[in-house]
Amino acid sequence: MSYKTILAHVDDSISLAPRIELACRIAVQENAHLVGAATTGISQFIYQSAVVDMTGDYITGYIETLRQRAAAGLKSFDEIARRVGVSSVEQRLVDDETAGGISLQARYSDLVVLGQTDPAEPSAVVGNDFPEFVVLHSGCPVLIVPYAGQFDDFGEKVLIAWDGSLEAKRAVHDAIPLLKRAVLVEVAVFNPSERPDTHGAQPGADIALYLARHDIRVDVRESVVPHEEIGTALLSRLADIGASLLVMGCFGHSRLREIMLGGVSRTILTSMTVPVLMSH
Repeated sequence: MSYKTILAHVDDSISLAPRIELACRIAVQENAHLVGAATTGISQFIYQSAVVDMTGDYITGYIETLRQRAAAGLKSFDEIARRVGVSSVEQRLVDDETAGGISLQARYSDLVVLGQTDPAEPSAVVGNDFPEFVVLHSGCPVLIVPYAGQFDDFGEKVLIAWDGSLEAKRAVHDAIPLLKRAVLVEVAVFNPSERPDTHGAQPGADIALYLARHDIRVDVRESVVPHEEIGTALLSRLADIGASLLVMGCFGHSRLREIMLGGVSRTILTSMTVPVLMSH
């Protein structure tokens, strides 16, 4: 398997360039079509509403400003893609609210690349729960790139968070194209005795065998830590082995518009130090 269509979220944040460069490098490795999508942040419901006068000077001027901002991001995206050497590139300016618009575009992609929420750079267009919303609503693996750092060694060493869940299995499967390129892959199993029905006699052995049949050799490391410290333990293990990618399932659901995440997922999304591939 491989990624043939990669969707990269484009905005005007200061962390745009490293994120797009990483998406471009993956596209080159996979010989994939790369789509840069920028949203105006204006919900389609507003366009369809009879309550809002879309012909007013203030509204039209505001929308035009948002479109110009999105177009500027797409221009930067295109320049980076051409410089890195992506052979198939597409720009999309989406008149929609960002989380829903990107989630919809992602349903026709093999991988989505977007940025971690930066609390120091709030956006009127991108909500604070944007990454987790896309993970939960797109049906597509999402590579979340930290808002700080450079990622030249991306994917050389990979840590997989494995608990035998459906979410973890989907993440592992979705990460196979990246795992095949890694020089080291470690499977971290925490507290396996809590889920004996999913781990078997040797925790991690089944997923190791599954990946071995894809020509991916892994090391399995079993640990016992308090459940509330698993997220911190994952971050610590990433540093210990010098990993440059974390692969994990995302646990959560939506209640109305509020995203309810599991504690480990929340810890990682808040404190991530390397790109994280999440699936739900």
